[in-house]
This record gives sequence, structure tokens and C-alpha cells, in this order.
Amino acid sequence: MTQHLTDKDVRDIAEYTRIGLTEDEVGSMTRDLNSIIDSLSPILEYDLEGVEPTFHPIGDLSNIMREDVEVASFTQDVALENAPKQQDGSFLIPSILGDGGDR
Repeated sequence: MTQHLTDKDVRDIAEYTRIGLTEDEVGSMTRDLNSIIDSLSPILEYDLEGVEPTFHPIGDLSNIMREDVEVASFTQDVALENAPKQQDGSFLIPSILGDGGDR
């Protein structure tokens, strides 16, 4: 197996992604990643000379989203109709920070 990545590379990647790895895990991950990279080597056998890179795999798709058209919406009363709690025309929700209570 070719050594594409070193233990240091794997430690650097783990640090960058904030993944804690033990020394045993670093060694195992290094072997696994090098094995994965080796398994992709058949791709290098294709002759890609003159093949233009593509931006989108489906072809010449451009903006396929609909136009942004303003339409009638809920009134504030309808939007708050099923709210368990409301205050001054707004949803009243339990606080997740501080001492609790509704906000």
C-alpha cells in the first residue's frame, strides 16, 4: 500500500475537524485512509486528455427556480391563532437561556 497520508497528516486533519483521536486511532485511520485512496487508483487509468471539465453533471441547467412573486399571506391573527401563548401580537416561547420563563 502506498503511503499517501502520514500520521501527522491525519493528526492535522483531526485537529482541524476537532475530532479527538488516540494514538491507536491515528494509526488505524492512517491505514484506512491510505487504503481508500489506493482503491481510487483505477480512475488514473482513464485518458482524460482534451476532456473539458463540467460544472454541473446534468448539463446546461440554469436557474430552475420559479420567479419570486409576492402573494397574499396569513394575517397576524391567523398566524397566532393556534399559538399556545402569545403576547403583544408575537409568539411567546419558553426561554432556553438564563433563569427560564417566557420571552
